Amino acid sequence: MKIIALLPMKGHSERVPNKNLRNFNSSPLFHIILKKLDKVDLIDEIIINTDSNDIAKSALKVSQKVKIISRPKELCGDFVPMNDIIDYDISNSDGDIYIQTHSTNPLLKTNTLERALKFFIDCEDKYDSIFSVTKHQSRFYDDKLNAVNHNPKELLRTQDLPPLFEENSCFYIFTKNSFINNSKKRIGLNPYIYTMEKLESVDIDEQEDFILAELLHKNFPEYQ
Repeated sequence: MKIIALLPMKGHSERVPNKNLRNFNSSPLFHIILKKLDKVDLIDEIIINTDSNDIAKSALKVSQKVKIISRPKELCGDFVPMNDIIDYDISNSDGDIYIQTHSTNPLLKTNTLERALKFFIDCEDKYDSIFSVTKHQSRFYDDKLNAVNHNPKELLRTQDLPPLFEENSCFYIFTKNSFINNSKKRIGLNPYIYTMEKLESVDIDEQEDFILAELLHKNFPEYQ
């Protein structure tokens, strides 16, 4: 059984310029998650699909597990679906199980990745995929001001409200077969949701996210 990590990255980023190569506590941002993937013994190979020569050259210096896939022109740009990129990577690799993550989740812990992979291997007969979520128990409203998960007339304690789960994009685990058999989607027909703590799932989309993640990473050893 071969397990391959997918870490797709592009050189261009809109909201945080040069995000993947930007200095994050003394190293390029993407090095943080790449080093964590490298430490996971279950992972045999790390595929980095990129359109950036700078990212490719830098990645090869970090881990011997790295395999670079140059992103073809038809998959470049800001509006290409991630599943199309994953499909290209799977078509150009020989893995049995894939775990896909992002460079923008630097607080993701190595032991979280290990536990999730082990869980999937042990329960592959029950679930065809796993995706990470963040649990929320707050009073939510839709854009029409309709209460989503509570009755405004009752005002239950927030801890007693039915939880909602946010797909946090920290990781997705799936087999090659489940991806192909489910119309080339990383979330299968029978997925398991893997709940993570809120701070670990911080995702860098905006400048303030970068500042927050860098502070947490610097001051809390468990995220390093």
